[in-house]
Amino acid sequence: MLLSEKAYQHIDRELAKFPTEQKRSAIMAALTIAQEEKGWLSNELIEDVANYLGLPPIMVQEVATFYDMYHLQPVGKYTISVCTNLPCALRNGVKSGQYLQDKLGIGYGETTEDGLFTLEECECMGSCGDSPVMLVNNHFMCVRMEPERIDTMLDTLKNGESA
Repeated sequence: MLLSEKAYQHIDRELAKFPTEQKRSAIMAALTIAQEEKGWLSNELIEDVANYLGLPPIMVQEVATFYDMYHLQPVGKYTISVCTNLPCALRNGVKSGQYLQDKLGIGYGETTEDGLFTLEECECMGSCGDSPVMLVNNHFMCVRMEPERIDTMLDTLKNGESA
C-alpha cells in the first residue's frame, strides 16, 4: 500500500457512491486522491490504485494517460495550466503564457529549479469570457490573467497561500 490510510478511506467513500459491480466508476476519483497525496502518478501508484479497486492495472492506466489533469512525471508544488485555445489566444492568452514563461524562466512542460512551479499548456477550460485563463493545481481557476494579476498570483503561491 503506497497511500496513507486516510487516502484509502477517502477512496472507500468514493467507491461507496457506486454499485459494487461498477468499481471502475471510481477510477478518476481514486487517481485524483492519489495524485493529491503524492503529487504525481507513478506506474507503481497507478498499479496500487488498480489493486485497491480490484481492477486490472491497464484499466486504470488508460484513464491516467487519457486525461491531461493526471501527472505521470514529477511536477512542481504548483502546476499552472495556461489556456492557449483560440478564444484565450485572441484575448492575450498566448501573451500571458509567454509572460509567465519569461517570469519563471521555464517553458511549458518544465519545472522551476526550486521545484515550486510547473507550467502546462492546456485546452479550453470553458471560461472564454474571462480569458486569459489559468488553472492552478487543477483546482483554482484564475481569470483575466494579465501581467499584474500573474505577478500577484505568483507572489501569493510563493507565500504558500491559495491562488
